[in-house]
Amino acid sequence: MSFLDYAIFAVYMLIILGVGYYFFRKNTTTEDYYVGGRKISSAHIGLSIAATDVGGGFSIGLGGLGYAIGLSGSWLLFTGLVGAWLSAVFIIPHLKHLDLQYGFMTYPDFLRHRYGKSVALTAAVISGIGYLGFTSGQILAGAKLMSGSVLPVAPMGMDPLTFAIFIIGFIIVGYTVLGGLKAVIYTDTVQWIILFCGLIFAAIPFALNAAGGLSGLRAALPDAHLTLSNISPITFINWFLTIVPIWLVAMTLYQRVFASPSVKSAQRAWYIAGIFEYPLMAFTGVFLGVLARVLIPNVEAEMGVPILLREVLPIGLTGIVVASYFSAIMSTADSCIIAASGNFVNDLIERLIKRPLETKQSIRLSQIVTLIVGVLAIILASSLTTVLDAILYAYQFMVAGLFIPTLAAYFWPRATSLAALSAMIGGGTTTLVLIGLGAALPFGLDPTFFGMLISLVLLISVSLIKPNQPGVKI
Repeated sequence: MSFLDYAIFAVYMLIILGVGYYFFRKNTTTEDYYVGGRKISSAHIGLSIAATDVGGGFSIGLGGLGYAIGLSGSWLLFTGLVGAWLSAVFIIPHLKHLDLQYGFMTYPDFLRHRYGKSVALTAAVISGIGYLGFTSGQILAGAKLMSGSVLPVAPMGMDPLTFAIFIIGFIIVGYTVLGGLKAVIYTDTVQWIILFCGLIFAAIPFALNAAGGLSGLRAALPDAHLTLSNISPITFINWFLTIVPIWLVAMTLYQRVFASPSVKSAQRAWYIAGIFEYPLMAFTGVFLGVLARVLIPNVEAEMGVPILLREVLPIGLTGIVVASYFSAIMSTADSCIIAASGNFVNDLIERLIKRPLETKQSIRLSQIVTLIVGVLAIILASSLTTVLDAILYAYQFMVAGLFIPTLAAYFWPRATSLAALSAMIGGGTTTLVLIGLGAALPFGLDPTFFGMLISLVLLISVSLIKPNQPGVKI
């Protein structure tokens, strides 16, 4: 990268930190900090959802999939489209009506209304830990991008990847601590536009030209890389079981429902997000990975696209496109940090204190916890190796414990508080144990399937055996 590229990159990062400081001065209540004052437009929220859900991990991860298996990697984000639209039709009308009545701030607030405080506390722990792991995956994605493009050599003999983890972590944590959800959503909108335009109008045309056009691409790749059938059915099933349910239990998504002014506005945002995920970003991400396989052979799959950006793009454009990829990473990491912070502050600390805090105290506490979560995520990121695995493990942990009780909260009135608690603990624990063992599972299914199966059995059996603890009917 040239001096001009570094200058563009540095200015972009300073602008993002400036946005955080601006909203630091504007936030006056915890509703401003965590749910954006409940009046953000569907366009901003839709782009923020797409930026958050696709984000750095999936951007780098999609590039890695494109490098490894070709265009078939796009099926990963097809599950995002399905999850978004199912949620818009079946979940948002129930949830937003309740929010308008009770003023929810977090995902466990909904579960507290339906099942009681014990279930809400358990969900807050599961969600908070899951988002801590998810944030770590995003920081690792940013570090891989930085070490592969912006900072291939670190000062004082440090490992470039480790040094990059601390740099990108500092930037992400900094503006998120300052600005809260408003800073997250408004920077997400800008970041998504920069990312999409940078990849479509700069990265792909220059890389495709360097690869000799479509004919050169076909000649250099295995035939399977340019088809949509280069994955096994069980792989698609595992992706589906891991990603579609997250739309029902993701704290980041509940915060955006609560930030919407109405049911219709929230539904529009989810429809917008689904389209941007698939086909737009799905094929953009994997196609860059395909190009990287031709132009940058014999590297780790997830490093292909970052190195491609450094090697192929001309002076000036490199800084813009690299900044666009950092946009994707930051747009996901900031949302995950603020989600984990909301779980720990609103659903754990303030509930254990058992007394309301003054507004300024609550905001300061939120900022301190957000900082702590960010620092822990940076430390965890330094021990990880693969972005996509880190993200999918975090998803699996949350989905296995939370999906079945949450689904029952909406659609099965007989589900009880004790049953929901048993299902959360049983499903999450089963998945963690199976992930830890690393053993081959029947039919090639992921641990998520078996965790959800245990969760379902526990929810139904305990609800029927002890039916004297009904929850609140939604």
